[in-house]
Amino acid sequence: MNSQYSMVIQWSEEDSCYVVFLPDFVGLVAQPCTDGKTYEEAAKHGQEVIESLVEWLQEEGRSLPEPKTFPQQPQVA
Repeated sequence: MNSQYSMVIQWSEEDSCYVVFLPDFVGLVAQPCTDGKTYEEAAKHGQEVIESLVEWLQEEGRSLPEPKTFPQQPQVA
């Protein structure tokens, strides 16, 4: 599935794994919503959660959240 939804993956010292946040689905699923022992595993799990959420929302007849967009150019502090 080609998704326009974003995920944020970061290392968690507390959990000793990579955790995944789905900013477009805040309020619909607990955050972080999944994890992985490797970055790649976390990304795969995140994509699976996105696919499941989209399928569930469509089955329920609910509208999908609007994908959040981020600036095209990096912000300089």
